[in-house]
Amino acid sequence: MMDWDKLRIFHAVADAGSLTHAGDALNLSQSAVSRQIRALEEALNISLFHRHARGLILTEQGELLFDATRAMSKRLEAATARIRDSEEEVFGELRVTTTTGFGTLWLAPRLSSFYAKYPDLKIDLMLEERVLDLPMREADVAIRMKEPSQADLIRKRLMSVRMRLYATPEYLSKVPAPNALDDLGAHRIICQNVNSTQVAAGASLVQQLLLSEMRSTLTVNNYFGVLQAVLSDLGIGVLPDYVTEGLPQLLRVLPEVESNEVPVFLAYPEELRQSRRVSAFRDFVLEEISVFRRNRRPEIAL
Repeated sequence: MMDWDKLRIFHAVADAGSLTHAGDALNLSQSAVSRQIRALEEALNISLFHRHARGLILTEQGELLFDATRAMSKRLEAATARIRDSEEEVFGELRVTTTTGFGTLWLAPRLSSFYAKYPDLKIDLMLEERVLDLPMREADVAIRMKEPSQADLIRKRLMSVRMRLYATPEYLSKVPAPNALDDLGAHRIICQNVNSTQVAAGASLVQQLLLSEMRSTLTVNNYFGVLQAVLSDLGIGVLPDYVTEGLPQLLRVLPEVESNEVPVFLAYPEELRQSRRVSAFRDFVLEEISVFRRNRRPEIAL
């Protein structure tokens, strides 16, 4: 059976890549850390690190053990946070993952009211298209543009999104607005590359649009970049409909053209059902969705 204390010290060394830095973090001397690592290697009868002048590099066996201690560390952090959650207070760290577009354009601008209610909460907002593994605790809560398929998750459908075409009046004053799909050839289309990670409905709409021979295109790997290009009067952009709130300068182009409906889900692991941090975030998002629906302005279309 492996010694928990030695595993804790190994994890710190592997994470820091240095005996000295690990010792500083653990408040131990470098020699004490080194002795514990040697003892663990002897107990396992393997080498865990390649030792170089510039630091330590994990061996293949060391990588396997580090994967295990990293998973253990995340589980312990989650358990500690759940234990500390009181009936009255919400504090600790909450790791939230969602797509770059939704996180930057919809979620982040609304977090000020959440922090106002829970000022002691620390949020780690992870924006990426990769779907993080919630049961393995890569994140506590996810907002995704697709129903999560992983088992042991609690999921809640939040709303639906469609990809549509938008441009600024300034751009359309230079190039006449299209009246039909065939007219898009005279315009610059701004969109995500069909091969980039995105919802299938968005990729399908882009493929449909690119069947017309375009004079010019600009592809960006996330919707935040697409929006900035559209606001800079560069062309007609393919954007999710939720971005139009608060941006009256965006005009909808070809209102009959849009993607299929994209469902938006909030999900979190079953084991976090009782977490006050997760419950507070879930309730906040549901309230913001409700306000968003009530206040949604009619789109101005050409």
